[in-house]
Amino acid sequence: MEIKAADVKALREQTGAGMMECKKALAEANGDPVAAAKILKEKGLAAVEKRADRATSEGRIFIKITDTKAAVCEMTCETDFVAKNADFVALGGKLLDTAIEKGYNSVNDELSGMLLELATKIRENMSLRRLEVFDIPADVAAASYVHTDGKTGTVVMIKADPASAKDNSAVKEFAYDCCLHIAAFTPAYIRSSDVDEAYLNEQKDIFTKQVESLDKPENVKAGIVQGKLKKHLADICFVDQPFVKDDKVSVAKKLEEIAKSVGAKLSFDKIILYRLGL
Repeated sequence: MEIKAADVKALREQTGAGMMECKKALAEANGDPVAAAKILKEKGLAAVEKRADRATSEGRIFIKITDTKAAVCEMTCETDFVAKNADFVALGGKLLDTAIEKGYNSVNDELSGMLLELATKIRENMSLRRLEVFDIPADVAAASYVHTDGKTGTVVMIKADPASAKDNSAVKEFAYDCCLHIAAFTPAYIRSSDVDEAYLNEQKDIFTKQVESLDKPENVKAGIVQGKLKKHLADICFVDQPFVKDDKVSVAKKLEEIAKSVGAKLSFDKIILYRLGL
């Protein structure tokens, strides 16, 4: 039977498949667009299945902040080209909207199914690698930042007492600046108290070996080791790092300055860092 160009075009717009694939599917379905779409979907699913073992080292981080929720997810794909695809980017936002709306706080079949639908259309292996949704308490200011390449995303929540201080522009700006700081320096820990004791002991042993040959008294060597350890912690712990917009003070000290300027008690409530593939 004759397959009309308009029908091929309509099926292509609906499914995203190539012109020749649409024409063949319509011919196989005797011109029935519904049946042809099903054929294309089945073929697409088969193609996705064949690609299931392919590495998904590209992708994007997505973040959505509402008045009461912060949602973060990582979507992966095979190529950077698809990671920049408008449909891929739009789906990231839709997944977060769905998770917030339905109260999901982790990856589930419904969300994975939404991604599979796009993977079938584009014919590239994709996955929803992780997703989390967090509550934003009434006394917390929340800010987020996703780097321009989409591969790093951060959320910073600052608790304020009194709660009204969370709406202060200085507090909001500081929360956002902290997001920029974390994206730039990717600290391994928030505070030194979060550092694993075994790791601390390992670093202390390394620094001890570095100074053992020095011709200095043991108490001086011990002081040098402690100084090295303190500097190392300042490198890897967020609150001890020099603040990105004022490197003369630490993040913790800057928090104190902001708190004093707005007449409130401020503290970090939650810090979230997503890096693609990590």
